Amino acid sequence: MSLLLETRDGAWTRLVINRPAARNALNTALLADLAATLTRLAANPDCRAVLIHGTEGNFAAGADITEIATKTAAEAARDPRKAHWATIRAFPKPLVAAIEGFALGGGLELALMADLMVVGPTARLGLPETNLGLIPGAGGGQRLMARIGPARAARLVLTGEIIDAPTAHAWGLASHLAEDALTEAETLTANLADRAPLALMAAKAALIAGAESALALTQERQAFESLLDTADKAESIGAFQDRRRPGFQGR
Repeated sequence: MSLLLETRDGAWTRLVINRPAARNALNTALLADLAATLTRLAANPDCRAVLIHGTEGNFAAGADITEIATKTAAEAARDPRKAHWATIRAFPKPLVAAIEGFALGGGLELALMADLMVVGPTARLGLPETNLGLIPGAGGGQRLMARIGPARAARLVLTGEIIDAPTAHAWGLASHLAEDALTEAETLTANLADRAPLALMAAKAALIAGAESALALTQERQAFESLLDTADKAESIGAFQDRRRPGFQGR
C-alpha cells in the first residue's frame, strides 16, 4: 500500500496521506515519500500549487509513537526526519492543507508548514507532546507561537489541549473555516494555481522569512532530542500504550 497518494488536477497536485489504520500518523517512510514528492513537484513547472489532506476522516494524528518509544537523543540527532521536515518547509510553491479529524503533534506541525489551512467541522488540532514527556520536534511550538501568539501557544503546548475548528479559525491558526474542508480547499488550490506563479513563490518566501527569522527553531529541536532519554518520556509513552495515567518523576 502506498503511504502517499498523488493525483494531478490541471495545474495543481493533490497529495493524500494514506495510513488510515494509524489515523495517518507520520512515520519516517511517509515523511521521506512526502519530502521526495515535494522536491519533484518543486522542479515541475506544470505544478503550480499543492493540496495535502488525509484519508478516511483524519489529517494526521501525530508522529508514529512506535518509532519514538525507543528512540534515544543520540539517534534523534542523526534522524533523517529532520532533513525531511526541512525539505517540506522549503517547498517554494503554495501549499494548502485540508484538515478533517485529527491534526495532532506532527500532524499539526505538517499543517503549520502549509501556507493556507482549511478546517472542517470534525477538525481537532493540538500539540499534545507534553502528554508523552516530550515537546514538539519539528518547529511546531515556534510556528504556533508566530501564528497565534505566545499566550495561546503556551496554553496548547503546556496543557496539551486540543481545540476545535471554530476555535482554530477564531485564533488565526486556520485561514479558512468551511462546512466541507476538502471541497473548499480544492477550490482554493485551483484558484492559487491560476495566479501568477513567480509572484506567489516570492510572496511565500517573504512571508516565511518574516515569520520565522527570529524563531528558536534549533533550540526547540535540541530540547526535543534531549527529552528522548528521560525516564518520564519512557513512562508516559508506556502509559499511553497501556491506556493508563502516567506517573511522572521529573527524571
